[in-house]
This record gives sequence, C-alpha cells and structure tokens, in this order.
Amino acid sequence: MPEEPCRLLMVGDLVTGYGKKQVVNGVTLAIGAGEIVALIGHNGAGKSTLLKALFGLLPIWKGRMALDGKELRATNPRELLRAGVAYVPQGNRVFPDLSVRENLEMAGVTLPNDRRLNAGFDRVFSLFPMLKPRLHQRAGTLSGGEKQMLALANALVLSPRLLFLDEPSLGLSPPLVPEALRHVQQVSHDSGTAVLIVEQKVREVLKIAHRVFVLRNGSIAFSGLAADLSDENKLREVYL
Repeated sequence: MPEEPCRLLMVGDLVTGYGKKQVVNGVTLAIGAGEIVALIGHNGAGKSTLLKALFGLLPIWKGRMALDGKELRATNPRELLRAGVAYVPQGNRVFPDLSVRENLEMAGVTLPNDRRLNAGFDRVFSLFPMLKPRLHQRAGTLSGGEKQMLALANALVLSPRLLFLDEPSLGLSPPLVPEALRHVQQVSHDSGTAVLIVEQKVREVLKIAHRVFVLRNGSIAFSGLAADLSDENKLREVYL
C-alpha cells in the first residue's frame, strides 16, 4: 500500500448526536483507498454514533465530509450506496425468513442490471465459498459466524469502494473472531475496498488495521499507525 494513499473519505470537525444530546465532538479523520482503519474506544465513546452519521443515518450537526474530494453537504444512505459506500451495522443484520440468495438479491436491489448482480454474486462466493451451498437455506438457520458472513456479503454484493463495519465480531464465539476479521482483511486486500471498522476486540483488530483512531468521550484521543499500539504499555496508555 502506498505511504500516502489517496484520501477517499475526509471528515472534518464532525459533530452529531441524538435529540439534544451531543455525542461526537468535532471528529476529524481520513481514510485512504484500500486502507483498513480501526476506530476503537470504550462503550459510550461515540463510535457507532459516528458511523451512523457518516452513513446518513444521523444528521451531521456541524463539520464537513468529503468523498473523492467532493464535499457532501447532506449525507443520505441511498446516495452513498450509489457512490460506492456500504454499511454493516451491529448484530448480524440479515433477513432471517429469507434464503441466503434472497438476502443477496435484496441487498443488490440498487444495482442497475442482472449482470452487475451476478458479478456481485461471483465476488461474494469467491470470498465466502461456504455460502454457495446454502443459497436456498433460510438465513435464520445459519450459525452465528455464517450470519456474519452473509451480513458482510450483503454489503459486498454492491462492490463498495468504502465499507463501514460496526463490530463484526459481536455475538461470535472467541475462536471465530480472528477468522471474521481475516475475512475483512481479505476483502480489502482482494478488492481494494477501504474499511472503517469499529471493533471492541482491540488486539485482534489491530492485527489487520493499517491505522487506528481511539475515540474517548466523543473526541479523538489518539491517531496513528496500528503498529504503534503493538506495545502493550502504549496501548494501555492511549486506550484506558
């Protein structure tokens, strides 16, 4: 990866929250093409709130956001999907009563034609071959790890350039966490997709991330290379 990657997403002094409660307090960050950037911090730090604002699920009260150098004055999930931005929320969000195939077809509803959808299917099955023999299986009957793969596949069928991931390890048994994060790393490596990932399994996510931001009380408390936090004492210093 180049030392100074193209800045795909730039966020400056972003402020957002719920109702009258301000949760994110002037966050500035950038994500380069093909980068994996980890966003870590304790519960209540504002990580998920920030992702929701970036994907247009919460209003941006103040600040700015630019994609490919073009400033977005108002974020809207549908417009962001068309621009190549996808979002996977917490909790294995799949349609449990639909089959794996139907889940993927629902996810690809914004694609302009069947050829693009079929290409998306091919991409997904190259990354998650275990989903292919389960095409006609109801998503609700999948294991926790398989549901997480399907949730990720639902985003990847759109061939996003930028992917927001909110705690992909949530609900997985400890042995499955490294595997889930390796899938994220593989997706980014194979497709060049940039990833902003919120994750509570800090040591595991630092193994796949290029850079890291530590969020504390809605503000950036540390930013740097993920390798900078390989030292346990440094990690404790910035994370506690």
